[in-house]
Amino acid sequence: MSFIAQHIQQHQAAIDALSALESTIQAHGELLIAALRAGGKILVCGNGGSAADAQHLAAELVGRFGHARRGLPAIALTTDSSALTSIGNDFGFDAVFARQVEALARPGDVLIGISTSGNSRNVIAAINTATPLGVTTLGLLGGTGGALKTLLDHALIAPSSDTPRIQECHILIAHIWCAMIDDAFKDAA
Repeated sequence: MSFIAQHIQQHQAAIDALSALESTIQAHGELLIAALRAGGKILVCGNGGSAADAQHLAAELVGRFGHARRGLPAIALTTDSSALTSIGNDFGFDAVFARQVEALARPGDVLIGISTSGNSRNVIAAINTATPLGVTTLGLLGGTGGALKTLLDHALIAPSSDTPRIQECHILIAHIWCAMIDDAFKDAA
């Protein structure tokens, strides 16, 4: 088997394993729809590739995914370089998302923390800040779910321990949620 075929096969196996999580993916998509319908917003954070996924998800909600609809309130906590660097400088890197959650999150919002290991300290700090504020917490995780698994209101663990495969599962799940949200808000122009 070629190098490329091996990667395609690994990808396909991880994606196929998501079928076992269909009801969980559905329930979390419905949770996001309910929060948006109730006037809440979606906040998203993660590091590295997960930061890019956070930005991707927020952009699809504010812009559009597949259908014309009104813009929906979503913020990637990974995009404001001035906030990230000033918070990092003044409070440390572990606080870069928590401080933004403290400033921006309100009861009824949903914070999605993305971490392939489930152990990202700044995502953990964000979740710990969100919970007492009445913010629903949802995680896209991988491997065993790490420390975040027990801190979140809702955890979705990609069925892999390989970071690239976890990230591939995460973006597919995010796209499914976006499609569900598009469908729910298709008449809200």
